Formats: sequence, structure tokens, C-alpha cells
Amino acid sequence: MILVIDDDIAVRTSLILLLKSEGYDAAGTDEPAEALKIIKKKAPELVILDLNFSIDTSGQEGMELLAKIKAFNSAIPVILITGWGSIELAVKGMKLGANDFINKPWNNEYLIQSVKTLLDLQDKKTEHHTRKQLDKTYNFENIVGEDPRMLDILETIGRVASTDASVLIMGESGTGKELIAEAIHQNSLRRNKPFIKVNLGGISTSLFESEMFGHIRGAFTDARFDRVGRFEMANKGTIFLDEIGDLDAGSQVKLLRVLQDRTYEVLGSSRTKTVDTRVVCATNKNLNEMVARGTFREDLLYRINLITVYLPALRERPKDIPLLVSFFINNLKQIYNRPNLSVAPSAMKWLQQLPLPGNIRQLKNLVERSILVSRRDELSIDDFRSQLELSPVKKGNIQLPGVGTLTLEEVEVEMIKRALDHHKNKISKAAAALGLTRSALYRRLEKYQIPYDEAED
Repeated sequence: MILVIDDDIAVRTSLILLLKSEGYDAAGTDEPAEALKIIKKKAPELVILDLNFSIDTSGQEGMELLAKIKAFNSAIPVILITGWGSIELAVKGMKLGANDFINKPWNNEYLIQSVKTLLDLQDKKTEHHTRKQLDKTYNFENIVGEDPRMLDILETIGRVASTDASVLIMGESGTGKELIAEAIHQNSLRRNKPFIKVNLGGISTSLFESEMFGHIRGAFTDARFDRVGRFEMANKGTIFLDEIGDLDAGSQVKLLRVLQDRTYEVLGSSRTKTVDTRVVCATNKNLNEMVARGTFREDLLYRINLITVYLPALRERPKDIPLLVSFFINNLKQIYNRPNLSVAPSAMKWLQQLPLPGNIRQLKNLVERSILVSRRDELSIDDFRSQLELSPVKKGNIQLPGVGTLTLEEVEVEMIKRALDHHKNKISKAAAALGLTRSALYRRLEKYQIPYDEAED
């Protein structure tokens, strides 16, 4: 049974009829005391709570009831119903243990989707499986690892994949966040629909709306033809928002709107479009710290992290290094037509001792470079050491990335971003530091879509 708590009889009746039309047993009440009696007696599977269900609009009564529900049974999922004006109130509710918040006026399809997702997550109890058992149930063919923490992560994403729960993947660069996002999609009911990847760190503020929501011809000076946005491309599928921690404040608000209401407007058009997409986000930044500093919206964080996955660094799971090396070797045997390739046992142990700050990406590049340079079929410590010394090296105060870890284009983008940051977006100074003219720097900013707010020189 789903319990709806709201003093507005029209809202209560609408929600109950909606839930019953979807096959759920639903009941309602407008009294906090009565609500607690029902919860203690009938143990509802889920509660929908309007924080302002009295004349007082402070939400205090709703907060107190939420706290009592969670104190009685913290496992009962609670969805808050709120207006845009009280988003701050909803965030406080999330801190008290609420599972989701929905705006008024709500979208019926999205509300039912939230209900279904939370009930599905309740039904899927955590069990610990071996890697072989997980592979029988799920498709994890591109993910290598048997470390207990990795098995827990695979267990989690396997359970949540079939729901529409938003997932936030956190971890250092090179830990395999994109692979986890792809695994969530491949094990979901949306697997035969699009999987759209978006690197938010590479989209400038001025192009954000056009890139994400599309534009119509003539929407702005250079809009010579209609453009389909990433959200429309991902309709019925999954959208993977990588580097979400790099998003500026203005773009965060625009993203929150579409994640909240599942609606958006194409740039240059007043027509509202609805989107049905699963959202998976990733970042190598600490979003909680960013929230504390005021550089990341707290309400956006709660919208994207119904489930949070923390990927461990490779140095934290050294027993997986031999598995990864073997996986890379088997692939490279075919690519380079060297069927007898292997790694000496001593070299494998040596690799397990490395700090590998670039994680899986660095290990893969190290293995591939060593194969390219060595003429022997059995790779030794010396083969790997000679390539490791190229990555990263210091020359004076200059630290260069290892060969193969970054492309020349990625190095150029990083240096431009650093120069802009160092010179506080003063284009003339940044250009001089990079050995470029102002116009040459502008061309690169446009080419790589690097966001910047030009300061006065």
C-alpha cells in the first residue's frame, strides 16, 4: 500500500486515482497523527508526503512527520511533493532521509516512474555473489575485477540497472567510470535504445543550451540549420553526463530544470518538449565539498545521486592488476599478431607495487607501450620499467604526462585552461603565456569549446 499525506483533498484524490490506475493499492490522509497510526499498523511500502500540508507554509509540520516516519522505519521510501519555491525545503527533507522530491504541478509519468523505481529498489535485497555468479546474471564482459569492493559495486549496479534510478559515479581519473555507466545501460530495460555520452567539461557556457537541448535555424547568428540536442538523442535511452563537476552555475540551473521536470525547450522555440531518459553522471571531483564551497548546487546533487557508486583507485585493489594485465595482453596478442605474449611472474608482482596515479588507463598504456618496444614475447620488469620512466617525467619545474596517457589535443586543452585560470581569464596575458596571439587563442577556445568569461585586460 502507498500512503498519500496531503491536506488538499484534490491533490490527495488525484494522486490516489493515479496510483490505483497503475495497479497500486493507495490510501490517503490529511492528519499527521492519523498518518503515523496507518504507518505503524499497515506498514506502507512507500509514502508520498506534501511538506506544506497545513495552513502554515514553513514545512515544519511536514519535516517533523518525515523525521517520525524515518525514526519508526528508516527503510520506508518517502517521496516529497514540493513547489519550485520550496526546493530548499525539499533539500532539507532529503537530508532527513527522504528518497526523492517531485515538483508541483507534477508530471504523472515521472511520478509513477519514481514510485516504481523506489519500490523496485526495495524488492531487490542485497546478496553477496561471486564474480562467476554475477556474470551469469548480468552482462559485465568489459569490466575486469574480483576485488570485494568491485564485486559490491557490480552487485549494486546490477540491482539498480533495471530501474530508472539516477546514478552518480565518483572516482579518480582512469578508474573506469564510463565502463560502469555503459554496464548500467547494457543491463537495463533501455539497452536497445541510445546511450549518449556527453563530456560537460568540454561544453562552453554559451553553447550549453544548444548542445544539450538543440536549436532551430535562426535561433542565433550562426544557427544555419536545426540541431537535435543530446537529451532528444537520448530519449527512451540513457544519457551519460561525464565531468558534471565542471559545470558552471548557470548551466547547473538549466540542467536541474530538465532533470526535475523532464521537460525542456529547444533554443529559439517556445514549444516545450518532454524527454524520457535514464540519467547517469560521473565526476572525479568531490561534489560534497563543492556544495560546501557553494560551487555546486545542493538540489542538483540530490537529483543525480539516488544511487552513488565510489570506484576505488587501482592502488587500492592491487590483486586486480594481474587480471587487468592479462586482459590487455589477450587483446593485444590479436592486435599486434603476437600470440605468444606473456608477462614474467616477477614483472607481474612488480606491477602490483606501482602507485599508478593514472589508474587503469595508465596501466593499459604502460602495457601497450612495453609490448610495442620490446622484442621479447615474455615481458620482464626491465621492459615495463623503461616505459614507466617516460611517464610522468620531470624536467626542471615542468611535469610532462607519459607518452600515450594524453593526446596532443588533450594536452593543449589542459594548458589553455591552466593559462586562463592562472591569468584570471585575461585573454592577452593568457595568450602571451602560451606564446599565441589573441586571435589564435580565440580560435582554439572556439575549436575546443572551452568555457570562459573574458575579464578586462
